[in-house]
Amino acid sequence: MSQQRKHKILFVAPYPFNKAPSQRLKYEQYYDYFREAGFDITTSSFIDDDFWKVVYKHGFILKKILFTLKGYLRRIRDLMFIRRYDVVYIHLWVTPLGLPVYEWLFCLFAKKVVYDIDDLIFLGHSSSANKKSEWLKGKAKAIYLMKNANHVITCTPKLDDFVRQYNQNTTDISSTINTTVYQPKDNHTIHKLVIGWSGSHSTARFVYLLTDVFLKLIKEIDFTLLVIGDAEFKMEGIDVKAIAWKADTEVEDLSQMDIGIYPLPDEPWVYGKSGLKALQYMALGIPTIATAIGANFRIINNGQNGFLANSKDEWLAAFRQLLLNQQLRENIGKAARKTVVEQFSLEANKETYLKILRTLT
Repeated sequence: MSQQRKHKILFVAPYPFNKAPSQRLKYEQYYDYFREAGFDITTSSFIDDDFWKVVYKHGFILKKILFTLKGYLRRIRDLMFIRRYDVVYIHLWVTPLGLPVYEWLFCLFAKKVVYDIDDLIFLGHSSSANKKSEWLKGKAKAIYLMKNANHVITCTPKLDDFVRQYNQNTTDISSTINTTVYQPKDNHTIHKLVIGWSGSHSTARFVYLLTDVFLKLIKEIDFTLLVIGDAEFKMEGIDVKAIAWKADTEVEDLSQMDIGIYPLPDEPWVYGKSGLKALQYMALGIPTIATAIGANFRIINNGQNGFLANSKDEWLAAFRQLLLNQQLRENIGKAARKTVVEQFSLEANKETYLKILRTLT
């Protein structure tokens, strides 16, 4: 009996493999499961490793132009071979600028298209480093792909509801955590406590939403504020430990935290966020306090596996409870870990991805 042909999938991504959270903590970490299920995987990123080093930095204009042209050449090459693939899996966009020309071409020539959107990019939210070029971004690309994909994968109920205006074939899959790699910390410190945040350089500004809270809290309880992702972060009057994000030490760095925080502004784009930072903390058994907004409501059951807060008083109350009660930190952390394992882990979600791919092939 001849061996069954492997179905081929082309993953069309904005960023290099294992670099951007929207990819590495969503579909990329399922690659081994896809291969085990008989799929042959090829990836093509618009931004290569060299471009990644400068894309979110100020300046480097000539390099950014040249790397962008290189990305477009890569997409032309993808088009030349697109019929080889049974499924083309597009994350966010095919190309970043202008009208959805390449998106139209990919949908026209691909046998089947899966569109994966994990952010409200059609609202035009961008990092501060690239605000000046925001007008160039093709906001219509996301809408076009929603309308024309064979299946759309979203990451929050709000985003899923929006997509269903254009396409009824959707599945809401949150960002998920590899709970084999993310193992709980084995102790909850009883000395100087660490309140921690992790994210990108551009989103570190959201920590300042809690400045008044921290300045009041420090008068009552001594703590260190750990900021991962912006090595230059400072907050006057607060003992800050700021370090750069590194993939190979991410879990170790996060494990320094006694409490994880996820402050967010009340802005439309936030409703497209799947609560990834909270899930990372929770997977490590770190009790988490998050802004009561968007997908955080489906991740955190207030007072049971974490805390949700909006006002300064609510943030202070949650901090006081956790900082002053080691047993509560341990109990909340265990409940948080259980939530991630049961609902937001790879094992809990792998069959959902595989069902979509099997249906299309």
